[in-house]
Amino acid sequence: MTEIHTPRLLLRRWLDDDLVPLSEIHADPDVMRWVGDGAPRSFEETSQDIEAWEEEWDEEGFGIFAVELLGSGELAGAVGLYLADSPPAIADQVAIGWRLGRQYWGQGYASEAAQATLEFALQDRGLDRVVAVCRTSDTASANVLDKLGMRATGTAQDPDTGHDLRVYGIDLTEYEA
Repeated sequence: MTEIHTPRLLLRRWLDDDLVPLSEIHADPDVMRWVGDGAPRSFEETSQDIEAWEEEWDEEGFGIFAVELLGSGELAGAVGLYLADSPPAIADQVAIGWRLGRQYWGQGYASEAAQATLEFALQDRGLDRVVAVCRTSDTASANVLDKLGMRATGTAQDPDTGHDLRVYGIDLTEYEA
């Protein structure tokens, strides 16, 4: 079972007990406003998300981690890698993404988890490149991407929602652990 320990977090595969707390995170409109179409997700949709993430782990050898606080065991959210299908600018590339419960914002957890995930991608999984997208108005995610050393490489438009996106990328040769 793939696990990553950081100073404050455990990144791990999903457990049955994670469904309720992740559903609560997904039900928060403030959390979900930057994800997909911005709509909160139902309990059933969250269950389907976890199932799909676990399938990607089995098929690709990477996926979305559950983010657990080491001190309390609380589920703080999700971070990880996925094979992007959209927008076309990053289709078929490995992308990094995250979402954390609102009470965990502003404490450096997203940067800590994303840094560990990027290191996992480039060093453990041997990927040559990782990409990301965020809405142009999502300054918090852009700040995390900057901290990761990812560079803005262009813009795109989400074909499903019409949102303007900034595209980021980092190659193994540019990565500094």
